[in-house]
Amino acid sequence: MEHADLAELLERFGLSAKEIDTYLAILEHGESKASTIADAADVSKRYVYSISEELEERGFVEVDDHSVPAVIRPVQPETVIERLSQSVEAIEPELRSRYTSTERTGEEFEVIKSRQTVLKRIESLLVRAETEVTLSLPAEMLPRVRSTLEETVDRGVLVLLLLGGTDEEQDIASLAGTASTVRTWDALVPTMLTVDGRHGLLAPSQMLTTSTSETRAIAISQLQLAPVFVGSFLANYWPTAEERYITAPGELPSTFEGFRNAVFQIALHRATDSRIEVTVTGSPVGDRVLPSTLSGEVVAVRQSLVRPATSTVPIENAFELDVDGERYTIGGTGAFLEDFEAESVTVKPLED
Repeated sequence: MEHADLAELLERFGLSAKEIDTYLAILEHGESKASTIADAADVSKRYVYSISEELEERGFVEVDDHSVPAVIRPVQPETVIERLSQSVEAIEPELRSRYTSTERTGEEFEVIKSRQTVLKRIESLLVRAETEVTLSLPAEMLPRVRSTLEETVDRGVLVLLLLGGTDEEQDIASLAGTASTVRTWDALVPTMLTVDGRHGLLAPSQMLTTSTSETRAIAISQLQLAPVFVGSFLANYWPTAEERYITAPGELPSTFEGFRNAVFQIALHRATDSRIEVTVTGSPVGDRVLPSTLSGEVVAVRQSLVRPATSTVPIENAFELDVDGERYTIGGTGAFLEDFEAESVTVKPLED
């Protein structure tokens, strides 16, 4: 190996150019005095002492300061390599953990050519979901992702599932637990997935239903584009499909970071004629003067997540609070028509 190649490799382990020159001089001269190393590395003797202490801490050399003058000797290469290997092995689990938790977050657009890759990507995104999922899928693919969907629902994630290509014989009981609510459509629909308003995937239906299909899927991870997928799902497909399953209202009190999840639960509880109180934290919209926290009874909700739809447009999700006789409309992230943009929503039964 050339000197330059070795120097480049040592640089990868965090050694500076002068540290490398000093270390290589120590290796070449063996046990030596600082003055000898200084002449060989073309640095000062004081610098040699300073660098040698740092190299000793890293396990590259040993400094015998009991001798006068002090003697510096290189550690056996086998020992150095073993220590470096142990350091690399020690950080591997942490690297893998961090890589998994941030996988593809920096990648904005990807073309996927394989059916199996699409299914694996759907499952991996479901596993990472924290607040909400929208998914349209050929009904025949449900068994493939069913267990992952159930685990996602169990974590408290809002899951809106639309199954395409179903028939009248569809077993309604088999849909329980696979999503917060399930709708079906006898026609095939594109496979469309969104997770937390950040990640999206779109594939033609035949890519999953036909093994010989040459179609392609696209995956995105971008806050500006993923909501477009959500809007298309809620406006073009969800209203047309038939509601076949809906979960029972969740236990209260409960706090939601995902606004649609909060609206969904509010709608479920109001459908049982329950009076509920909500506390929202966030900020007023526009130039309205309001505190950062509002609490009051829910007196109206506008949504199309569950039937009957009460929104004026399919993508609208909002509710109205009565706060000490004053009414305020509450919207989620990006709200501009409502009075208040909520970041966190706590729902609880209204105490008489």
